[in-house]
Amino acid sequence: MGKIYTIGEALIDFIPVQTAASLSAVDAFQKRPGGAPANVAVAAAKLGAEAYFIGMVGDDPFGHFLKDTIAGYGVNTRYLKTTKKAKTALAFVSLADDGQRDFSFYRNPSADLLLDKCDVEEVEFTSDDYISFGSVDLVDYPVKYATEYLLQKAKAANATILFDPNIRKDLWDDLDECKQTVLSFMKYANIVKMADDEVEFITGKKSVKEAIEVVKLYGVEHVIVTYGPEGSDAYLKHCHSHADARKVDPVDTTGAGDTFVGALLYYLDHHKQKPDQISPEMIKDGLCFANHAAAIVTTKKGAMNAAPTLEELQK
Repeated sequence: MGKIYTIGEALIDFIPVQTAASLSAVDAFQKRPGGAPANVAVAAAKLGAEAYFIGMVGDDPFGHFLKDTIAGYGVNTRYLKTTKKAKTALAFVSLADDGQRDFSFYRNPSADLLLDKCDVEEVEFTSDDYISFGSVDLVDYPVKYATEYLLQKAKAANATILFDPNIRKDLWDDLDECKQTVLSFMKYANIVKMADDEVEFITGKKSVKEAIEVVKLYGVEHVIVTYGPEGSDAYLKHCHSHADARKVDPVDTTGAGDTFVGALLYYLDHHKQKPDQISPEMIKDGLCFANHAAAIVTTKKGAMNAAPTLEELQK
């Protein structure tokens, strides 16, 4: 099997003790490790994958907590760097009754944004590897340069690259720049995964089928769209598959999409499947597997702690 690498931010999520309250009205928060790429790595590792996280945290108590926590879940932190030049990023989250979230970020600048090309020159990929990245750390330099450098190396090695934009509009001063940046990085991806509420913003199309045609203009052959409680669709070059979601009572949807990605990458790696070769039956099974993992996460507060093990998925 190959290795699963995730590139980007690790941060602290502060989850409110009470739901259905704005951030200004929340009295107390619980500290949780987070950051989408870190969540993806943990989700894959807890299922049994050989997962690596590539990023930077501050040389501070929060950064040390993140590194220890991520490693404790089985992720290789060889490429998780620390810096004294900035603090670890923080995100405060408010929760609605249905588990949906709103974010307020403290990261201007934060340590994750300072990852530079020189910090990642030792990373090497093979054609058996899977790489996942998002758009949160494409907002600024030097981490944007470092990410692009890694993606160029991964593409040259013929690794499988999944891009989950995971749009956070509050982080961008210019939303058109956000959209154009996301579109420009699609050229590196074999697979683009979008949540249904991102489709129109990224592509300008309300119809998913029309949106997929836009994405294909950027060289992407395989698109996955997730619909939360309505399941997910895979629009591969050679087939289309849909899988229904598991029905649960959500408490907190934080990390559900990240766990979906981590579980799907684990499935592809475990079964030694590339997206352009996988059968319709197997991609449907992979979607069901990822949907199940994502559903479990929503039944608890937090992301990494809630990501299931293989034993939990098989119950």
